[in-house]
Amino acid sequence: MRLTVPTDLSSLLQKGLARSVASLGIKIATAGLTYLTYVVLSRTQTADEYGHFAFGLALATVLAILAALGQPMAVLRLWAQFRGAGNPQGANDSIRAGSALTIMGGLATTALLCLGAVMALPFLPADQTVNHLFGAAFLILPMALAEYNSSALRAQGSLWTALLPRDIFWRLALPLIALALAGLGVALSGPDALVLSAALLMGMLILQMRVADRHGYVIQPSLAPVPGHRKAWGNLSRWLLIGALIETATLNADVILVGLMLDLESSGLYFNAFRTAGLMTLFTFAIELVIAPMVAEHYHAGQLRLAQAVTALCAWAGFIFSLAIFAGFALFGETVLSLFGPYYAEGWLVLVLLAFGLLFDAATGPSKIVMMMTGHERAYAGLFGSIMLVGFLVQIVVIPVWGVVGAALVNMSARILAQIVIALWCRFRIGLDTSLFGALAIPRSSPA
Repeated sequence: MRLTVPTDLSSLLQKGLARSVASLGIKIATAGLTYLTYVVLSRTQTADEYGHFAFGLALATVLAILAALGQPMAVLRLWAQFRGAGNPQGANDSIRAGSALTIMGGLATTALLCLGAVMALPFLPADQTVNHLFGAAFLILPMALAEYNSSALRAQGSLWTALLPRDIFWRLALPLIALALAGLGVALSGPDALVLSAALLMGMLILQMRVADRHGYVIQPSLAPVPGHRKAWGNLSRWLLIGALIETATLNADVILVGLMLDLESSGLYFNAFRTAGLMTLFTFAIELVIAPMVAEHYHAGQLRLAQAVTALCAWAGFIFSLAIFAGFALFGETVLSLFGPYYAEGWLVLVLLAFGLLFDAATGPSKIVMMMTGHERAYAGLFGSIMLVGFLVQIVVIPVWGVVGAALVNMSARILAQIVIALWCRFRIGLDTSLFGALAIPRSSPA
């Protein structure tokens, strides 16, 4: 039997799929280059130095989300809302204010981490250092601004300018320079690698903003609209920040916790296993980059049928891709992890457990994006955050006994439960089924 796509959905799905495939191509290249970076560094550094790098990168990633103050997610929603309401000036001001707030937040967070590192010095043993904390501090502002610029440009319909500087050029430059230095007999320490990453990323951001200006995109920061923006949208930004921080913490807090409770070598092993498992979500993440503004636009215009169609497309495309990658990890996970070195092949079970939890991410579809884009950011923070927080507390008890395997098992269980809960919320409270069953809900959705 031939599947017939209704005419009111055909062009929408074709456009969304075409842009998603382009986004996927960039993300596959990104994943390959990121993986190359980790392999190069793990091969050219000692396990201890690589653990310092992994710990610092995970810490910088979490703090960069905190520094961005919820602006990357807010701009995706506000641009669509203002443009849909016929207020282009409001849309432009939201981007300029968000950029200024991100920069201020990045500078403040960097200063606080440096201060904390200095205050910790008197309490450390003589053989320990906080240089990796200073390296992480340098990386906070570039990472926060890179995430914001990507969101602001995607909201305006850009794909290549939004993604290429950070996702391709930066990730290509870092391993090439590390390899060149290794060829000269210079092995980067963990803090050195973090500082080099920060310098390269800042250079790419300057290039990105110049290209964006040339193409007529709004990207430059401005302090003038900040007071009005904070007054009107400060509450929204806070909840979007909490939601983004929770999601990022679930992907990085484990690495930090393992490093604090076990050792930095174990932190590096867990880091590599988690980053490898994350390859499963490439297509889901790539398509979410495309559909986030589409969901906001169609939902706030009352076009639930169109919003349901794009969420169903995201769920099925992401799940099929994730399932294939999961099968590969189950069969060849040790071989994949051994690319980092023989020591890291021991993380196969950790990889499979984390990957199974992420498989539920794909099966339940873009539930996070739907909640964020439809005004249910408080519910997302409360539901997803509370479940993952309980899981984090359980990890504190489990890690000393079961080590990295226990950390992975708890993460998997908490993620599965959290994803099911927020998918059910989307179905019964928002009216959009984000799971694989969402395709069956399209005929029941009301047209515009």
